Amino acid sequence: MIKVTSYINEEDKLIGFRCSGHANYATKGQDIVCSAVSVLVINTINSIYEFTSDIITYDEDEEEGMIDFIITSNISSESELLLKSLFLGLQGIRDSYGTNYIKFNSKKIR
Repeated sequence: MIKVTSYINEEDKLIGFRCSGHANYATKGQDIVCSAVSVLVINTINSIYEFTSDIITYDEDEEEGMIDFIITSNISSESELLLKSLFLGLQGIRDSYGTNYIKFNSKKIR
């Protein structure tokens, strides 16, 4: 199962996420749920990096299927929109393929 934790700051703004695990929808190389999640996550990170001046940090472990991403500066409206778009896409995947493959939770951070 892919576990996605949204990071929420003291002002109740979405400022990052942690995504880990594998969907196990199909065999490695054929898992369209994992592929779709990966594309959305990587595109969001790349878009924030390329199209905003927000300061980011991230850590990844390809073997574990983990990416931990956070905006450490004040979040711009562009980054906030991109992160909301990411979660809209992830929710769409979950709605299409079921709750056995993606689990959401949130974490308040400072």
